[in-house]
Amino acid sequence: MPETARMNEALAVKYGVNVPRYTSYPTAPHFSRAVSEGVYRNWLAALRPEQPLSLYFHIPYCREMCWFCGCHTKATRRYAPVGDYLDILLREVDLVSAAAPGPMRAAHAHWGGGSPSMLSAEDWLRMVAHVRSRFTFDEASELAVEIDPRTASADYIAALGESGVTRVSIGVQDFREEVQRAINRIQPYALTAKTVELVRAAGVKSVNLDLMYGLPHQSVDSVLEQVDLAHGLSPDRIALFGYAHVPWMKTHQRLIDEAALPGLGERFEQSQAAAMRLRALGYVAIGFDHFARRDDGLAQALVEGTLQRNFQGYTSDDADVLVGFGASAIGQMPKGYVQNEPAIGRYVEEVKAGRLPVVRGAVLSSEDRVRRDIINELMCHMEANIAPVSSPDTVERLAPLVEDGLVVRQGTFIRITEKGRPFVRVVASLFDAYLHYGEEVRHSKAV
Repeated sequence: MPETARMNEALAVKYGVNVPRYTSYPTAPHFSRAVSEGVYRNWLAALRPEQPLSLYFHIPYCREMCWFCGCHTKATRRYAPVGDYLDILLREVDLVSAAAPGPMRAAHAHWGGGSPSMLSAEDWLRMVAHVRSRFTFDEASELAVEIDPRTASADYIAALGESGVTRVSIGVQDFREEVQRAINRIQPYALTAKTVELVRAAGVKSVNLDLMYGLPHQSVDSVLEQVDLAHGLSPDRIALFGYAHVPWMKTHQRLIDEAALPGLGERFEQSQAAAMRLRALGYVAIGFDHFARRDDGLAQALVEGTLQRNFQGYTSDDADVLVGFGASAIGQMPKGYVQNEPAIGRYVEEVKAGRLPVVRGAVLSSEDRVRRDIINELMCHMEANIAPVSSPDTVERLAPLVEDGLVVRQGTFIRITEKGRPFVRVVASLFDAYLHYGEEVRHSKAV
């Protein structure tokens, strides 16, 4: 093994610990039932009428379960449950809009899942029309949708364009049939290419492709091949996610042959080789797992210092309020976080009863806000002034990362080096006051 590869593997083993992805702080495992429906109603009522919102809509259904999936979703081949769920989702939209000092402006709307492309074209148009009737959209508003090429019909994709969708995120993971069979997601390259063609023809301006490393039967060479194939489809963004193998949380992942998974060192080599190739192809590195063309909004937000991170990952959306709709959806308010009931049946019951289906959340303390800002600066911009939480203990915990060349420290200012970029979650975790409770085992590997 070459010396560089041996050193990289040593770093991957040393820092490949279980830490959060930091799409919030505190992270979801530390939410509690102290945040109830009444608290959420008060938070909504306190919003300023002119305050821009970000909206998230969760569709927790797929045609079949992909074995790698870590999302909150349920497999069904019948449409009736999907259509019935949509009716309830729209009733929740009514409940929230009535509780807020609306109609308020939606600067950004994102549909995820599951697979929003499980919806029919007619139901998609009905949903967007209903949302537009409760919230105000303008030409600057972004509408983003995650789609599965296996369920996205031509009529559905045309409806996306008709409804004003500005960005589509297409799940790919890997184009090779051997890998697809190992994760129960058969999706030929030709199908993905045709989907991209239809999306562009529908007038959607931006296309994102999701790729993964660390999957069964992948190698450094095969991951590079996937990057080149994805680049050939001319996406505006590419998300490069590491497969999070957490079978203790997602039992369907037990169907994946663990013997076919790459080791930690090889997994790290896959991620670094893919990142280098993407940069060579002209993409800008955004955080630790996103890449964008230089004229894309994410790359521009990085240059302007406005890049943010929320439950959908890295974003140029600067709204400080995120309202989540649907089973398990999480929202972010000025005073804290809220999460809806994850169980679809109980979620439906709550909404039918006229109640906001919130079951837990977190009230932000002044210390939480300080630590959240530091973690966000590290995750988005790879640097931060840690003065508000600096202590001898902090310096001691940073010392190994400084010694290994992952972090540069100048007084209370720290900067993550390019060598340290893959380990940004580890650096951020040093400022997480909740991890000492032992909850880190519920998170995925850092690399």
